Amino acid sequence: MSSRITLPGTALEVSSLCFGANVFGWSIHEQRAANALLDHLFAQGVNFFDSADMYVQWHPGNRGGESELMLGQWLRDSRIARDEVVIATKVGKMTSRPGLSPENIRLAADESLARLGIDTIDLYYAHFDDQTVPLEDTLGAFSELIDQGKVSYIAASNYSPERLQEAHAISRRLAIPGYIAVQNHYNLVYRDEYEAGMADYVESHQLAGLPYFSLASGFLTGKYSRQSQPESPRVQRVTDTYFSARNFDTLDRLHAVAHRHGVEPASVALEWLRQQPGVSAPIASASHIDQVTPLLQRVQLTPEDLAALDNAPV
Repeated sequence: MSSRITLPGTALEVSSLCFGANVFGWSIHEQRAANALLDHLFAQGVNFFDSADMYVQWHPGNRGGESELMLGQWLRDSRIARDEVVIATKVGKMTSRPGLSPENIRLAADESLARLGIDTIDLYYAHFDDQTVPLEDTLGAFSELIDQGKVSYIAASNYSPERLQEAHAISRRLAIPGYIAVQNHYNLVYRDEYEAGMADYVESHQLAGLPYFSLASGFLTGKYSRQSQPESPRVQRVTDTYFSARNFDTLDRLHAVAHRHGVEPASVALEWLRQQPGVSAPIASASHIDQVTPLLQRVQLTPEDLAALDNAPV
């Protein structure tokens, strides 16, 4: 059962795991299967779901919007009260709605709301840092959506600390809402980029850190070894991004800590993330109900465990 936290600077009470909805329209195509998985997640206390307008345009035959459509259909089918779930989605990377110009943000937001079948997006992300558009224009458009009640809070994904700081300075100067959360690539074997400055910025400014690829696209789940890899649509990304001697050594230590606690490696990898500065809730996904339990299993990691995972002397 997932516990609840309140995202810093917001009234959003969310589960300690954010479920990544990019599986809908990618590895899950039938609404019945999506509903069964989402019903199970909600019954286990998960109320925080992360999507994007461009999910999952990369799958053959898709155009984007599939994830939002399936998530929205579940909301209608389940008849769960709107205030019992927190819905996050993103704008900027959809091929037919590219970039962060004010006009594009307005159009994309209305289209996402329609696909989701809701009146308000709880957390709306700039999916990337579009440096072709002045931050004043992007933030101004987000502010208008908040004023109109179409968005509750805004956030940034794939920003650098320097650009996030610039965005916050502009928000203060214009007296408009600023980004309250950061969603960047961060996990046990992909650390340098986030820890180089973003972690400190997120913590010192009391933002919500919501890392994606928390399980390294499956690398940290126990499916991969030096000798074998699973059948998965994510295999190419995993091998390209995470296969290295150093990362396999980390994976060995992860397995050892998981074995000591009698849990799956994924449970330890997610708990490690929750212990990192600035992290509020990791984002992870599953395609089958039997994959959910390790995502929700909490682990009491000791200082020795954390040192082992960091390969630090104790």
